[in-house]
Amino acid sequence: MLRIHRRTLVRAAAAAGAVLLLAPPSLAAPDTTSTDTDWVEQQLAAMTLEEKVGQLFVVQVYGADANTVTPAMAASNRAAYGVDTPAEVVEKYHLGGVIYFAWSGNVNNPEQIARLSNGLQQTATADGGPPLIISTDQETGIVARMPAPATQFPGAQALAAAGSTNAAREAAKITARELRAVGINQNFAPVADVNVNAENPVIGVRSFSSDPGLASEFVAAQVAGYQSGEGVAAAAKHFPGHGDTTTDSHYGVPEIDHTRAEWEAIDAPPFQAAIDAGIDVIMTAHIVVDSLDPTGVPATLSQPIITGLLRGELGYDGVVITDALNMEGVRQGFGPDRVPVLALQAGVDQLLVPKDGDMDVMYQAVLQAVRDGEISEERLDQSVERILELKWDRGITGDEQVDVDRVARTVGVRAHQSASQRITDPTVTVLRNTGADGAAVLPVAAGSSINVVTAITAAGNDLATALRAGGATASVQAVGTRPSDAAIAAAVQAAPAHDLTVVVTSNAWDTTTTDPEGRQRRLVAELAATGHPVVAVAARNAYDVAYLPESAGFLAAYSSTTVSMRSVAKTVTGAISPAGRLPVVVPAADGSVLYPIGHGLTW
Repeated sequence: MLRIHRRTLVRAAAAAGAVLLLAPPSLAAPDTTSTDTDWVEQQLAAMTLEEKVGQLFVVQVYGADANTVTPAMAASNRAAYGVDTPAEVVEKYHLGGVIYFAWSGNVNNPEQIARLSNGLQQTATADGGPPLIISTDQETGIVARMPAPATQFPGAQALAAAGSTNAAREAAKITARELRAVGINQNFAPVADVNVNAENPVIGVRSFSSDPGLASEFVAAQVAGYQSGEGVAAAAKHFPGHGDTTTDSHYGVPEIDHTRAEWEAIDAPPFQAAIDAGIDVIMTAHIVVDSLDPTGVPATLSQPIITGLLRGELGYDGVVITDALNMEGVRQGFGPDRVPVLALQAGVDQLLVPKDGDMDVMYQAVLQAVRDGEISEERLDQSVERILELKWDRGITGDEQVDVDRVARTVGVRAHQSASQRITDPTVTVLRNTGADGAAVLPVAAGSSINVVTAITAAGNDLATALRAGGATASVQAVGTRPSDAAIAAAVQAAPAHDLTVVVTSNAWDTTTTDPEGRQRRLVAELAATGHPVVAVAARNAYDVAYLPESAGFLAAYSSTTVSMRSVAKTVTGAISPAGRLPVVVPAADGSVLYPIGHGLTW
């Protein structure tokens, strides 16, 4: 097995003293009069079979408050679980965990999130049971559930473009501190997938790099950042590696054709790095890898992959959680009564997000499997023990109430926002900087007029605001990811009236789902054909550059966050010199290498 050199851990440890953050909110400390073994054994011994099975599940609940929700949210809870409120869901199933989503109405503002967490924890511990693991997907960048004023970062690939593992660790530590302040104690990050397929529809900029070694260093750095001090449980995902696919496992079953040797060289290193860094949790992928398990079952349900490979060969004995069980990648060919049983038999511990309406079936299926002996109670206890040990290790053992009045002293504070901008500025990567006449397009002169034509309205508005703050005049034309003929014509007509047209693209490479007719490409091409300066800014994947004319400049921002758009504006106006370097290979349309890892221009 290919293993990662421990220098990454040494670097992360050396950086620890350089990160200055505000003090965390007051949290209940573990009972130091007991050992972890005492607490875990006491909790386990007091549990009924029903309570043990409940510990395995991590579900979404609908509503902003534990006990009082809107009629619409109550209806959603009834449809999914047969009860009205989030607290009743926790109580009914004796849940071990919940997960927050925006679409579930859970994350409106920091104080509300903290009150929801407090209410759910009160329910979980009312009869002496263990507190909940409360989780979310705060990868940062394009996957971030906590809205502003929570501090935003540009995401994995942007951080790798800046080249600093110290900065990546600091970003993770700030994110963890803000999550813990609102009662969230588990984060489903970092992404450990190595994005070697430019047509990957689901990973892309969520991956640090297409280079396994580079990805491994940043994964290890972020694990250390998330879990240090009063941090959160980190979860490396998606094992055994979701980086080389053109199928999104939310909607289908990806098949990875890597040989065993290719898996060891490409996919395994970041997960091994995470394990070496002490990762608390590893999330499975709903992918088929024939070289690792020729039976054709998804990795989530594969004993050879989870028990044989992850636990046996890689030596991981922490918590394993499934990816969401409402995804088609694990549902195709398997009923809701079989999926949780097979996952547990494979070696999984936590069962994440059953499809609405499936929870009763899944919960009863696991109960029956234990009663019938299909799953031994010893095997059940093994998973429950791991979950309880995780709670002990993260201090989730007593009064898990957070101080709502202190939330504003931690979440989105000026020191965190300043750190975010400092970390994001070096991420912007300039791949091309010549116009139709061969002259440099950027930086623009002071007072320049710039028209921002954008596939993402919010990003375009943020960019224009930041350009104005930098001394330029800026207008905005929102055109969407599939600009109409009229929108393209309007942008072309406006070009001569401005010193520069900036086009914010969003996966213009993707003519399968995002932009089937290639209208973003056409927009940039027609603007470039006018002979007036045009620069494209990729707010998602840098792969867009391969499909845009060479006479257009090109910047990779890797995210559409406000902080990224501010960094782009600084780059365009010359307030900063670009420092980003590509962390992925960008292929040309014919598959050859257009730009290698490490490419990036500056001035």
